[in-house]
Amino acid sequence: MRKAFTLFLSACMFFCTVSSSTSMLWAQTTQSSTSNLIKDGNFESGIGIWGYFTTLGGKGTLGVNQGQLEANIQDCGTESYSMQVNYDDFKLYKNGKYVLKFDISSSVNRQVDYRIQLNSGDYRGYVDDRISTTPVMQTITKTFTMLDETDKMPRLAFNLGNVDGAVASHQVRIDNVELYLVDDSNVVYDEEDKPVEEKKVVLNQIGYKPEETKTVVFRGAIEDTKFSVVSVDTGTTVYEGNISNSRYDAATQENTCSGDFSSVKTPGTYKIVTTHAGESYSFKISEDVYQNVFKDAFKMFYMQRCGQELTSTLAGKWSHPTCHTTQAKIYGTNETIDVSGGWHDAGDYGRYVVATSKAVADLLLAYGDNEAAFTDQMGISESGNGVSDLLDEVKNQLDWMFKMQNQTNGGVYHKVTCASFPGYVMPQEETGQLIVCPISTTATADFAAVMAMGYETYKDIDLAYANKCLAAAKKAWSYLEQAPSSNFKNPSDIETGEYGDTSDRDERYWAAAQLFKATGEAKYHEAFKNYVNQKVEIGFDWGGVGNYGNTAYLKAASTDTATYNKVKASIVSQANDIVTAAKNDSYGVSNGVNYYWGSNMSTLNNALTLITAYSVEANADYLKWAKEHLNYCLGKNAIGLCYVTGYGATSPKNPHHRPSIVQKAAIPGMLVGGPNASLEDTYAKAYLKGMAPAKCYLDHIESYSTNEVDIYWNSPLVATLTRLDLVGKVDQGQNPGEGENPGGGENPGGGENPGGGSNPGEETPNTIVDLKVVTTAGSSINQTYTLTPKTTQAVDLSKLSIKYYYTKNDTKTMNFWCDNAAAQLTVSPWYVAFNGVTGTFGSDTNGNYLEVKLNQNYVLQPNTGSIQLQVRYANNDWSEITNFAEKKIVLVYDGQVYH
Repeated sequence: MRKAFTLFLSACMFFCTVSSSTSMLWAQTTQSSTSNLIKDGNFESGIGIWGYFTTLGGKGTLGVNQGQLEANIQDCGTESYSMQVNYDDFKLYKNGKYVLKFDISSSVNRQVDYRIQLNSGDYRGYVDDRISTTPVMQTITKTFTMLDETDKMPRLAFNLGNVDGAVASHQVRIDNVELYLVDDSNVVYDEEDKPVEEKKVVLNQIGYKPEETKTVVFRGAIEDTKFSVVSVDTGTTVYEGNISNSRYDAATQENTCSGDFSSVKTPGTYKIVTTHAGESYSFKISEDVYQNVFKDAFKMFYMQRCGQELTSTLAGKWSHPTCHTTQAKIYGTNETIDVSGGWHDAGDYGRYVVATSKAVADLLLAYGDNEAAFTDQMGISESGNGVSDLLDEVKNQLDWMFKMQNQTNGGVYHKVTCASFPGYVMPQEETGQLIVCPISTTATADFAAVMAMGYETYKDIDLAYANKCLAAAKKAWSYLEQAPSSNFKNPSDIETGEYGDTSDRDERYWAAAQLFKATGEAKYHEAFKNYVNQKVEIGFDWGGVGNYGNTAYLKAASTDTATYNKVKASIVSQANDIVTAAKNDSYGVSNGVNYYWGSNMSTLNNALTLITAYSVEANADYLKWAKEHLNYCLGKNAIGLCYVTGYGATSPKNPHHRPSIVQKAAIPGMLVGGPNASLEDTYAKAYLKGMAPAKCYLDHIESYSTNEVDIYWNSPLVATLTRLDLVGKVDQGQNPGEGENPGGGENPGGGENPGGGSNPGEETPNTIVDLKVVTTAGSSINQTYTLTPKTTQAVDLSKLSIKYYYTKNDTKTMNFWCDNAAAQLTVSPWYVAFNGVTGTFGSDTNGNYLEVKLNQNYVLQPNTGSIQLQVRYANNDWSEITNFAEKKIVLVYDGQVYH
């Protein structure tokens, strides 16, 4: 799940000013334009991309009625913008003369404000006015000249809230909205859009340690066959390499080549030079090349501290006095509590338990693997006190989390924020009522897991504090034992990040594993084993935390061998899938074409999965490709950008982060979210439409869906740097459990299965295709099937079907959909889309199954790529599918059954 910011702009409307105008409404024009800039202005095809929001007491809906846009205002709220109808997809050019025209009526007599405004910053109006509306439709025409700089994403807004006093429930209708550029004689088109030359030669812009593998990617049609590594200091060529591995990259929709210069090991500053493709940004080779970015990435957590003064000595221009220290009201009650402290989550100032739990877990795992990386001199207020700065920083967060636990029942409140997002202000300037949202089982389970980690981390340093953590964890578990799932949803009048979830199973799974590791108690062990027997959870995300539980169990003492092996098999399988995907990607990452909100976090989460897999199965590929995932974030990507602010030759300058926006400078060391092909903010929609998935990124303060920062995006960056031994020291090769199985006998996961036969979950390989299935269960089952020929034999898809056997709690019939089916090839034509994939539900002696048939007259040749199917199915009444589990998979090819 991703953080919901769909109502972000509603909060920012606090900074809109409604200005009156003395201009005549009926200004006449002398020229006309044939192109209406409002594409969906007559509503003949429905609502189009028109939108609306409600805030500050406003309530209402928006739809189309009899070919007109109709806003049903149920409550006008307290401000003119408490309900706003808006349209964003047009441009205003400096010095252009425009005519705005629309029809409007209201079922009651009332005032309406309309405006075309800057949709960021101070939200000033380029043109605005207030009109009186009646039940009689009237036509409004306004002529204006754009005097400001060209705006590629302004907003046309109709404020239908409390403009001139509250009005009872009513309707406002709008139709025939037109905007014409009638005189462009003084316009200089796209003067701000001069194309920036893209780097065709990309690599890790920070650099490399001497012994690292070092590769460079060449983008586009490359004429060169050779490249040179040139010393920046002397201008001499120190190495010449071959350009090879020509391929098409689906995520970037480009051809690429690559080169290897790992043999260059002498410390220094270098660049890659070619004859035709240009040169790379400069980079360094040094043993301590990552030290500064690591330190600033870690210090980001200090910079996000809430409830404390950040001094100018430590925080520079981003310093601020104490903030958010007032009592917070528990939602739906008159009770107030102290919840001061903790970390601001992201670009806003909210504090969220489920989000912070991932961040804390990443940091504690990093510390556990590599204590030496975290010194007592990392530039925070506690530096120099004789305690690792990581322990000080995490304790600051745990102290806040204690305050979020209900001391009576042990449940944990989901979050504390104001009712809506603040404007672009420093943290001490957000002074609205703090609201603690209700208890959720996701927050409670995450809390239990993190507090158990806290116990293990601090027990040899501060036993009293560690015992406090463990007592809080156990109290949270007691709440979970009697509490049904209560997945959080924002109350109707709370507009800040929801961090909702479809299931709390993975959070409970993690809590059980972590408490078992901390205590060895049987009840936690039994709970975890029961979960694993049904399904092994996965994920290092805040919304999918299964791998934290898996990591805990793999490191626990006295584990059950069968359970251990299932968990190990899952981690190794995930890692193998990641490696396969990375090898098929020009930049060595495993996203495929799936770039979504926080894709850089997902990239590094996959690196953590690879690192975890290496701890139980020493496959060198795992560490190699984990490092490539980090290289991607540090500049080896299709945009040629180091995604960490302040680092590399080019990095984000305008992150969606309020202190950075206010001070007009980005705090260094923050990882931005990265490419998001879903285009989930208005600026992304305007600037990135039609871009390749891996290029859907915009360095703009308003592109919160691609350019925000977050504590749980920085935490996997810190963890990857430390756990890959790029800073400090770490032993990656030791098996869990200190080398031996504390339960006796052989090390679990190594050698043979003590139960005899093959290891649990291991399938007899077929000779036709390698089949991988990734399943996400909830109200619907979402699956990705990847099929790759295993031998030199071609695969005829018309002869191929898959039987997927499963179990679930109910007996309801289900519906099937195939959302995407295609051959993703490494040779021309690179991509072949398929239609006609069918899914049929049935049962036989093996149980219930879904049979997927490709129905394609297509032959997939060996070593040319793979077939990927994205399917989903759900109960026909859309009820929750509970306890869904894979039983087995059978492949049928040309009438022959393969298990």
